[in-house]
Amino acid sequence: MLRGWKKLVGVSIISVMALAGCGSNNASTNSDSGSAGGGESDGKTYTVGVSQFVEHPSLDAAFEGFKKGLEDNGLKEGDNVEYDVQNAQADMNNTNTIAKNLVGDKVDLIFANATPSAQAALNATQDIPIVFTSVTDPVGAKLVESFDKPGPNITGTTDTHPDAIPNTIKFIADEFDAKTVGMIYNAGEQNSVAQVDIVKKAMEGTGLKAVEKSVSTSAEVKQAAEALVGKADVIYIITDNTVVSALESVISVAYDNDIPMFAGELDSVERGAFAAYGFDYADIGYEAGVMAAQILKGEKTADQLEVQHPQNLKLVINKEAAKEMGIEIKPEWEDKAEIK
Repeated sequence: MLRGWKKLVGVSIISVMALAGCGSNNASTNSDSGSAGGGESDGKTYTVGVSQFVEHPSLDAAFEGFKKGLEDNGLKEGDNVEYDVQNAQADMNNTNTIAKNLVGDKVDLIFANATPSAQAALNATQDIPIVFTSVTDPVGAKLVESFDKPGPNITGTTDTHPDAIPNTIKFIADEFDAKTVGMIYNAGEQNSVAQVDIVKKAMEGTGLKAVEKSVSTSAEVKQAAEALVGKADVIYIITDNTVVSALESVISVAYDNDIPMFAGELDSVERGAFAAYGFDYADIGYEAGVMAAQILKGEKTADQLEVQHPQNLKLVINKEAAKEMGIEIKPEWEDKAEIK
């Protein structure tokens, strides 16, 4: 879904920009920069360091939304904003290297896209402002004290709507003759562990039971999915970065074995999952971009901006995926879901 991702790089590349001295104290004057939508620029050029945990459509869309949020508030790429974009390729160690590189380069702000990237950025600096998105449990991840009390240099948007998981479990319990729900996740991702706990809590009293398979890398995902055949009546893939980056492996197993497969976000439905209660990741990225603009322009500090939940939760069903999984779409679903 991401357009123009040519600048996305791994940690083996030190920087995507030939920009020296990129802190705000060395910001260059840009007499041609002006306002765009939400406000006027202050004549400086800012460098935003981007730490993204892995490349997949949801995180990519969040970054696109982030850039749009900045642009609509007077900070446009190539005009008064430059991006130093680095990708950890789903490697926890790489997130630390990226964070140290960005701090060493004295970027003006770090955009941390996913929980591991945000944790590494916060460990690397208490001075450079950090705005995160695609973080499931910012309190549990020890990024902020609470949603209304973010850290001195960190705030952002979460990708957890409080009703998403409970609504998904209720739909499975009410609409499918299922007893077991297969889940694949990386136990090393704190956001995933938090979601699994929420899923188990939501299952209480429904008669559903979780069947868990843990993976460490995306290369292990297909084997984990195959191990669920005969053990899981339904598969539910939460917003785990490691698994979502290899989602097609799970989809192929679900298709081959007629197992209904639910997802934690809408991009996975577009890729071939049956259904999800979700929202557009571009939206939470956009809100993070608005926050970043306020911080860069000196209008707010991170601790003055509360962490935001996503809005506009909706159920989306992929009718082609339903056919592949042997699911008959019930007429009453049309009243509660977008069927595409």
